[in-house]
Amino acid sequence: MIPMRDTLTLPKRLREVVLIDPQASAKVEARATSEEDLRASYERGRQDAEKAISEQLLQQRADLHEVMRGVVTSMRNAIPQMVREAETTLISLSLAAAQKLVAGLPISTAMVEAVVRDALAQVEGAAQFTVRLHPADLELLQKSDSPLLRPDEQGGDFRFLSSPEVTRGGCLIQTHFGTVDARRETKFDLLQRSLLP
Repeated sequence: MIPMRDTLTLPKRLREVVLIDPQASAKVEARATSEEDLRASYERGRQDAEKAISEQLLQQRADLHEVMRGVVTSMRNAIPQMVREAETTLISLSLAAAQKLVAGLPISTAMVEAVVRDALAQVEGAAQFTVRLHPADLELLQKSDSPLLRPDEQGGDFRFLSSPEVTRGGCLIQTHFGTVDARRETKFDLLQRSLLP
């Protein structure tokens, strides 16, 4: 027992009072301090985790905006490209259909005369020229007694010759200044070059 030097007198009796030994009280204080440290550590950890998650969310949002910006830019660039490709494809398809239609048309005297007159309009004023036609087309003009074959129609020194290098429905006119190529395939190539990029 611990010797008491002074006696304390209390007005009332204390109930449920327990005397603690000083070593035990240090343990209780240490335990309380340890719990406070634990709570403080927990709170710091929670705040650090919230901060890290918040930063990750901001980074992900920025990355998502960058991806969306890239998609929008890509779409802006893709649509005009698709329109150009569709336009080119439609023109090519139309030209192929027109070429098949023209190739399937029967060659008539009126058609050959129109082609020759159109080509002759480009060499107006030439004193001498030679008109080269496919042999079957020249025969067609001769059989129908076309006015194009008459000397008074053209006024000048000219002649019509058959040439296997000229396809049906077209002609070549040669002058001293050059050649007018009025063959169907040449006209088609010029049309194709003017329409396609």
